[in-house]
Amino acid sequence: MAERSFAKEVRKLKIGEGETFSGEGILALTKALLEAGVGYVGGYQGAPISHLMDVLADAEEILGELDVRYEANASEAAAAAMLAASVHYPIRGAVTFKGAVGVNVASDALANLSSSGVTGGALVIIGEDYGEGSSIMQERSHAFAMKSQMWLLDPRPNLPSIVQSVHQGFELSEATNTPVMLMVRIRSCHVTGSFTARDNKRPPFTVKDALANPRSDYSRVVLPPMSYMQEQDKIKNRWPAAQTYIREHGLNEFFGPDEAPVGIVMQGGMYNGVIRALQRLGLADIHGDTDIPLYVLNVTYPLVNDEFLEFCEGKSSILVVEEGQPEFIEQALGSMLYRAGSSVELHGKDMLPMAGEYTGQVMLDGLEAFLKKAAPELLPARLRAPNSEQKPALPDLSKTVPIRPPGFCTGCPERPIFAAIKMTEMERGKHQIAGDIGCHLFATLPPFEIGGSTMGYGLGPASNAAFDGGGDKRSISILGDGGFWHNGLSSSIGNAVYNKSDGVIVIVDNFYSAATGGQDILSSRAENATKATGHPIADAVRGVGVKWVRQIDRTYDVPKMREILNDALTTDHVGPKVIVASSECMLNKQRREKPLMNKAISEGRRVEKPRFGVDEDVCTGDHACIRLSGCPSLSLKKLDDPLRDDPVASIDQSCVGCGNCGEVADAAVLCPSFYRADVVHNPGRFERLIGNFTSRVIQWLQDRRSRGRLEFARS
Repeated sequence: MAERSFAKEVRKLKIGEGETFSGEGILALTKALLEAGVGYVGGYQGAPISHLMDVLADAEEILGELDVRYEANASEAAAAAMLAASVHYPIRGAVTFKGAVGVNVASDALANLSSSGVTGGALVIIGEDYGEGSSIMQERSHAFAMKSQMWLLDPRPNLPSIVQSVHQGFELSEATNTPVMLMVRIRSCHVTGSFTARDNKRPPFTVKDALANPRSDYSRVVLPPMSYMQEQDKIKNRWPAAQTYIREHGLNEFFGPDEAPVGIVMQGGMYNGVIRALQRLGLADIHGDTDIPLYVLNVTYPLVNDEFLEFCEGKSSILVVEEGQPEFIEQALGSMLYRAGSSVELHGKDMLPMAGEYTGQVMLDGLEAFLKKAAPELLPARLRAPNSEQKPALPDLSKTVPIRPPGFCTGCPERPIFAAIKMTEMERGKHQIAGDIGCHLFATLPPFEIGGSTMGYGLGPASNAAFDGGGDKRSISILGDGGFWHNGLSSSIGNAVYNKSDGVIVIVDNFYSAATGGQDILSSRAENATKATGHPIADAVRGVGVKWVRQIDRTYDVPKMREILNDALTTDHVGPKVIVASSECMLNKQRREKPLMNKAISEGRRVEKPRFGVDEDVCTGDHACIRLSGCPSLSLKKLDDPLRDDPVASIDQSCVGCGNCGEVADAAVLCPSFYRADVVHNPGRFERLIGNFTSRVIQWLQDRRSRGRLEFARS
């Protein structure tokens, strides 16, 4: 069950020539692929590109009508390898995955694909996840394009430019026999707008046609001596062909006046930020008409020497707007100027930060600093004043706004797993714990503070390999179900079996690839019309040789989790100990059940909703439940009682009734203050009678207690 359904939106994908297509960037990308005659598509989910996979899945019927093969790949490497279909056959293929981490995983396949070259157009759509909205290490995909010599497109973030880049990407790939990477940033994926559509195109040569007429060509196999010849082909043929095609077909764009003392070169994805900064400086209008010449690199690799040098003619200074580090583009442009003997001054990272996201304020400050130095006469008089650089100091909000780190959702079934581990550590001492990519990595933060490393998706147990040789305490590693099927089964579990590792591996199974939006995986328990689900993780680990396997199907049972953990840490068994802790992702469960429940209530049917609360009179206010749970629905409440200074625990309206707080309290032998109440909607006649009677009794008892307290106070 994906995070959201695009079942309604995908109907737009059928519109034809001349009609206006409106929607998100993700939908526009899909429409562009169909218009371009793509023959097969695949990929692996990951922000900000997850929704593209969801759209493709919802549009599978439309893809089938056009004979387009769709596959949700097991990993980014599998997706990149899928593009092998374009090596020998004139079929256009496209795959998609998250930026830096995706190309990390896919690098082997991408390198081989680029070396052998392609016959059909091959497009790798990269969801670039850089900046403060990112959840990964801060790296750029640009380096992989340079390393493997794949052309890299970075279109302006508007729908017509994004759609055009898909068509141009395929054409550039076919003209140069080279795979192309198309980078779409977070804002490009979710930008909304419109463009004039074309008809969807059935691929002229399909994967079925290829199967009927198999081809092979030894010159495209990456083996000596062909691998040496492929490198020469890249330099002597493909690269010059790419530069010629880019220039002749105008893939890069120029805006502003032909003559000016300065100019700005930028990645296509930075265009909106640059234009907005120029507007604020009074040098551009809302339509994008600018007083400063702009050279927009919709293709950031390869760069076109002649095109850049012509842009520099008649200018004294150039600013390069390149987000991220290292400054690959700035270095390359500086080399061009040096070799050409040009006297043009090149600025970039001396005016803009070396690292970090180029936000609106960062862009404004950088462009203002550049223009003050290189062409102050272009700035309004108010900005040319000597003291114009002195801006009011921004307040330090860190002292007034509380830190809001990422954390588990309300009712998350992973929370009790880490509560059990924390209780186990209280009893047995601190253990060496390795984490993995996924929601469970939040356990490294308060209140759990469990684990302190992550080496890659599916590599949690592998990153503990050095500690699995035996010792006073066994190591513990965490692995999610998405990471397990992505890479963990072979690289972590298989590795542990082969090396007879002695550690404990906890596989968090929440039925979906939850962190990326709830996409189905092999072990999902929901039926899927087009994918094979229902393959238990426990069976898979036994299949590669794990002998000690324990399955728990309700992670909220904290005492049971503690018991299994203690068993794993103390057993005499030699070899890896695997615990599969299964409970459905609460977000997906709520998305599925809430509409059904609301419908039942509106139809007048009887519905029970469990809710938990805290008895204020019983709660001691030690807050141990919060320290062992950290659920967002658990908060503090100040009592009016003058004899009680400490606030008590309280459960707010966001509670989903998972019962974890009560389970933790029971397992930790904390207090009996938690209670469960079942809220009944549309109760029957007898229930209403009982409810009215009990309400009156409770009200009478409360009134009697209040009168007694009042009489005591008067005496």
